[in-house]
Amino acid sequence: MKNIYKAFLGGGIFLMMIAFSSCTSYLDKSPDSNVDPATAFKNFTNFQGFVEEIYNCIPDKEKCYWTTSWNWGDDELFNTEGAWHMTNQVDLGNFWAWQAGNLAQAGCWLDKPSTNPTSGNKFDHALWPHAWYCIRKANMGLENLDKMAVATQEEKNLIAGQLYFFRAWWHFELMEYLGGLPYVTKVLPSSGALTLPRLTYQQCADSAAADFRKAADLLPINWDNTTVGKSTLGKNQLRVNKIMALGYLGKDYLWAGSPLMKNGAQTGGAKTYDYDVNYCKKAAEAFGELLTLVENNQTQYSLAQFKYSNVYDHVKTSDATSCFTDIFYTTGQGWLMPGSTEAIFRGPSSDGNGSNWNTSKTFGPKVNGLVEHDNIIHVPTANYVKLYGMANGLPLDDPNSGFDPTHPFKGRDPRFYHDIMFDGFKFVNASMPADQEYLRNLRLYTGGPMRSANNGSRTGYFIQKLVPHQCNKYDGMYNWGGNFHCYLPYMRLADIYLMYAEACAAVGGSTAKATNFSKTAVDAINTLRQRVGADPVGGGPSGDLNPSLRTDPHKFMDEIRRERAVELSFEGFRFNDLQRWLLLTEAPYNVKTSQEFDRVESDDYYKTNDPKNARIANFREQVVLTRLFGSKHYWFPLKIKDTSLYPQFGQNPGW
Repeated sequence: MKNIYKAFLGGGIFLMMIAFSSCTSYLDKSPDSNVDPATAFKNFTNFQGFVEEIYNCIPDKEKCYWTTSWNWGDDELFNTEGAWHMTNQVDLGNFWAWQAGNLAQAGCWLDKPSTNPTSGNKFDHALWPHAWYCIRKANMGLENLDKMAVATQEEKNLIAGQLYFFRAWWHFELMEYLGGLPYVTKVLPSSGALTLPRLTYQQCADSAAADFRKAADLLPINWDNTTVGKSTLGKNQLRVNKIMALGYLGKDYLWAGSPLMKNGAQTGGAKTYDYDVNYCKKAAEAFGELLTLVENNQTQYSLAQFKYSNVYDHVKTSDATSCFTDIFYTTGQGWLMPGSTEAIFRGPSSDGNGSNWNTSKTFGPKVNGLVEHDNIIHVPTANYVKLYGMANGLPLDDPNSGFDPTHPFKGRDPRFYHDIMFDGFKFVNASMPADQEYLRNLRLYTGGPMRSANNGSRTGYFIQKLVPHQCNKYDGMYNWGGNFHCYLPYMRLADIYLMYAEACAAVGGSTAKATNFSKTAVDAINTLRQRVGADPVGGGPSGDLNPSLRTDPHKFMDEIRRERAVELSFEGFRFNDLQRWLLLTEAPYNVKTSQEFDRVESDDYYKTNDPKNARIANFREQVVLTRLFGSKHYWFPLKIKDTSLYPQFGQNPGW
């Protein structure tokens, strides 16, 4: 991987770095800024052109390959034909699969055999190579700030703030999977011995935090309200701003304070509640600063509404002004980029129809070509679906939850009906041939025609949170006329509330709060549950948390983690959560299961009745696979070519 280090170190690649182009042009640049480095930094317009390329490098997790993989925790399985995907390779313990050259990168966004930072093609971007490239680019920009002689203070702050943010962000994204790394703060020469040592995770996090803090202090909340931003009014949504920097500052501190980073990789789960309180206090303060701005209506962000007249079809009510669904995909809106009012940090996604190159065709049954193209299916595990508790806020296994195994789909958390497709769900709305009518409603009971491990669901469920069920051959939402566009945000506002609750709980339990925000940890959790129309966690007329969960700090932390699993389901966060909580190796988080049951109702029942009210029999869970992980699996292995470059850049333990 020496080519990556050539980008990391410099030399002949310098001129390519100055050739900045982007798939999304926010600001014009002078033509000669592509040639002369001195010209590139002389004013804001040219300097911003230099920065643009960093935005262009942010990988699109959903669309970085024909069929892609980003959920590597206990949340998802692929059908058997998708066994080469990174999800299954992680299940097998083959963490080497993230590296280019291994099973075509296993459909993974972390690495590519070749990348091009100037390309507008989503297939040309990956984390590992672009991170080193963009870190160097950020350092180059910071070292040339003094060349921007013709600029206002606002312009200088905007450039510096973006560069500090991106230097930290690319380091942070690498750290999540690889642990502590050298934190590079200068443009290294192209010759001479490499000596930068790997730092501990917390040392690296401290350096990232310093950069995120600088970025937060330099950047505006909204570029539309700046003098510079008015020239690109309405096109500044993806611009790095104060809220993004505060969000990542808090996340960086929370990760540094998590059990793995405090205690080191280990099995047994004994340290899962053992956080570094000092880091968590810092995290809570950063999140508190952000949430105070949001709740005082000083930002452009708010929680998207969860108001549906038909939640199964994701049809919002007539009075809804924003939409939870629109965080993840849009349709019929002229290829509008998803995000709604809630997405905080995203990369560019200019090729809306690229969503239909296969992403939109990988979430439903392939039986009789019901969903077309490659026979690859993302399937939710039954053990993960169990985390969607009851509408009263209690987990299914709580004796007071009211869960009934003869009616397992009734009375569930409202997000269950938005995110999960279950037996009897009306999958096709449009007309279909008479001999195919039996496939209109999902048949996911044991032995049913949609339970094949090859072209159906291995687990008894399908996902429609990110791609709606109308993406099928007959409803045709993935055809050109549907204008279907999907994108997974790297950070959204609900995640901030969840991380705030976790940081506060780690410091002082359910009633703890930051000094700069009025809500307690439990208030933050209830904010999300009230958004979706569920009772506050634990139920009760006052909306208070169930006393048994409020007073026991471990039970309360478990509830935060369960709420996090439900709210952020299938968005690519679960693996890193289990990892940092020291639960990746532990039961029941190391198993993936299926739901088995028999139908009691006749086929005609589902034509006129809500499928959630259907009665079933012999409801049982079966293990599909068990993941045999050791302590080494808490970090991905570094590339052997890289760890061989110099002694101080060592391999992760066990690899």
